Amino acid sequence: AAIAIGGRPSVLLVPQLPYQGKLADPYLPPTLGSAAAACNVWIDLTYPYIAGSEVHARVMEQGKVRYVLASDLDGAGLERLCGNGVLEHVLDTMEAFNARTAPRAGSTVRITTPLGTDVSYTLAASKAKNLRRATEPGMYMVPGSCGLYPEIDSVVGRIVIETVFHEFYTTLQRPLVLNIDGRIRSVEGSGPDKDLLERALLRAGGGQFGYVIHFTHGVHPMARLRGDCFVEDIRAIGCNAVGLGLPWWEPGGGENHPDAVMSAQSVWLDGEPLVDAGHMTPLARDQRNPIP
Repeated sequence: AAIAIGGRPSVLLVPQLPYQGKLADPYLPPTLGSAAAACNVWIDLTYPYIAGSEVHARVMEQGKVRYVLASDLDGAGLERLCGNGVLEHVLDTMEAFNARTAPRAGSTVRITTPLGTDVSYTLAASKAKNLRRATEPGMYMVPGSCGLYPEIDSVVGRIVIETVFHEFYTTLQRPLVLNIDGRIRSVEGSGPDKDLLERALLRAGGGQFGYVIHFTHGVHPMARLRGDCFVEDIRAIGCNAVGLGLPWWEPGGGENHPDAVMSAQSVWLDGEPLVDAGHMTPLARDQRNPIP
């Protein structure tokens, strides 16, 4: 496809990184920085991913590269999320959702799930420009997930997670529970994934568990909750990617955070239902282009 439109593509393979973001810096080969700085489009298919690393930061500062964080997306997932003419519909749905939530900074958000999540927080203004269509340099995400950022000190409650990325991405045999009061106070549950998550939280938080730094809402009608592909799972209808650790905009952050997923969420804004068991209510739905 790149050749067909006059591009000169290349593929660079690196060993799988043990960590993501700034924690990946010691493991990235110098050739990667040179290659990334010389390109116009960078599709990152690494997981753990390179975004947040020093190499990524330098390339983004140059202001000429369009970077997309595709991570662990495989061919079948790529076709579901980006093929069959679905992208315009998904982008319209995202814009409608964001148009209803962006002006509501300062509102109280409550999120529940059938497995027992019950968490509340104050909605913050987005910390970054939301780039959708890749018409200019910058950092892009695969479409299909909308951010619901908290004032990080305001998060209170419990979050029951079903899949987790600690040092790798996996489905949990038994859900784990995060107990939060401003900071993450404890991880409740048992098994090896609890130990891995606690270790990842301490590493990402500089010796402490850190915070919940983002919530999301998946709106992609073709995405599947697979349990083995984080990028697709968090875009499935009603799924929520819960980012844990330190915010990327604060010293020591750099996207060094574990992520967890919960599904079939319900969301309220100041007591008004925004999402009901995964599906957007009339408050959030684009009336010109509704989704079921």
